[in-house]
Amino acid sequence: MGVGKDGTSKMASNDSGGAVLLAFVAGAIAGAAVALLLAPATGEETREFLNQRAREGREKVVDAARQFRTATEPEA
Repeated sequence: MGVGKDGTSKMASNDSGGAVLLAFVAGAIAGAAVALLLAPATGEETREFLNQRAREGREKVVDAARQFRTATEPEA
């Protein structure tokens, strides 16, 4: 890993949207696991919490995919 002429790391300049998406999903899963372990609740409350987080995560993934597609579309 080196530094490019513009002062940014070469690794950062080669980062893809897929890596960002993967990091987001991994973070969401880790956060949900920690929340379940540290704040136990009833089964119904836990299911509602997981459903809500899944909906939020799905919305963020759809938005990130839409932004990625827009950014990578060739200009006409």
